[in-house]
Amino acid sequence: MKTIFLKGEMRTEVGTRTAKVLRAEGKVPCNMYGLADGNLNFAVYQADFKNLVYTPNVYKVKIELDGKNYDAILQDIQYHPVSDMIIHCDFVAVDASKPVVMEIPVRVVGNSPGVRAGGKLVKKLNRLRVRGLIQDLPDFIDVSIDTLEIGQSAKVGHVEVSGFELLDSPANAILSVKTTRALMQAAAEASKK
Repeated sequence: MKTIFLKGEMRTEVGTRTAKVLRAEGKVPCNMYGLADGNLNFAVYQADFKNLVYTPNVYKVKIELDGKNYDAILQDIQYHPVSDMIIHCDFVAVDASKPVVMEIPVRVVGNSPGVRAGGKLVKKLNRLRVRGLIQDLPDFIDVSIDTLEIGQSAKVGHVEVSGFELLDSPANAILSVKTTRALMQAAAEASKK
């Protein structure tokens, strides 16, 4: 899994007033949970989140605070309701010996006979929830559509993975091949003849 680096500065004061001052300076108040010696409160510049948040990819985060490095994953992010600016982030510290729960993006691979016949590929899940050790988690989960005909779908239970487990229900459809209007009209015209 790829890593993104963030440089933060520790904050000693917490609360609404301090958070407003930080946001006015272009910083985002953040918390990190799951550390043996307690939680950390820090701030990171808003612009530094661009490559972490505004991307379909998922990353492990290495955060530098006062000369110490911490491995973490982004757990929660809050946006301003009007401007969509990031107003708060929560991170969870990662231990290489303990499993983590994350959402990994789905990547479609292959060529569907149903799409070639005029069907439309509909993606229902963009990410799958997984649990495993951070070093075993991939950047993407590949879902093959090589056998999908019109009306069929690829379900979570059909995806084979190793080194981690899928937490979504095996009956959930990840993507499916639907009949298009043009295909239905062509079938209707053919039946009239």
